[in-house]
Amino acid sequence: MTRTRIVRWLRVLLPLVALAMLSTMFLFSRQSTTESRIPYAEVDAEAAAREGRIVAPEYSGVTGDGTTLSLRAAQATPSTAGGAAGDLRLEWRRPDGLTADLVAPSGTLADGQVRLEGGVEMSTSSGWTLRSARVEAATDRSVIAADQGITADAPFGEIEAERMRLAPGEGEGSAILNFSGGVRLLYQP
Repeated sequence: MTRTRIVRWLRVLLPLVALAMLSTMFLFSRQSTTESRIPYAEVDAEAAAREGRIVAPEYSGVTGDGTTLSLRAAQATPSTAGGAAGDLRLEWRRPDGLTADLVAPSGTLADGQVRLEGGVEMSTSSGWTLRSARVEAATDRSVIAADQGITADAPFGEIEAERMRLAPGEGEGSAILNFSGGVRLLYQP
């Protein structure tokens, strides 16, 4: 009999004790000393609205011959002349598998051209690394060009030239990387 009585009392007392513990926990809880905020909202929204700035814009497109372009920037300031952007990354992919990744501190998108400026670095899937002050990529055809001097690290050596153009070749699925204007080649076998 004693055992049954103890079990009956515990069935009533244990839920009451748990309820009392929860009540005291909520009644005597302290306010949080840290301010609750979203960790990724480090943008000054008022300044962005005042300046007309866009944060993290992206542009994607496909040229007439099937090359895909994907342009990302840290920020952009739009205008009627096309605007300007900072911290740009352009991913350029031809249907035949040739890829080029371009990185630049600034640039614009206007008149069917993506202009990357301020020290552009371009890496291709075929092992080339090119550097130039300014590079332009067409948005309607698969052409990338630089006309303000270029240096390149190729799989076979180094090249310096005044101009460079990466464009489709004569055959189906081919691309030609053409250097012109005072080309200097340092061949390293």
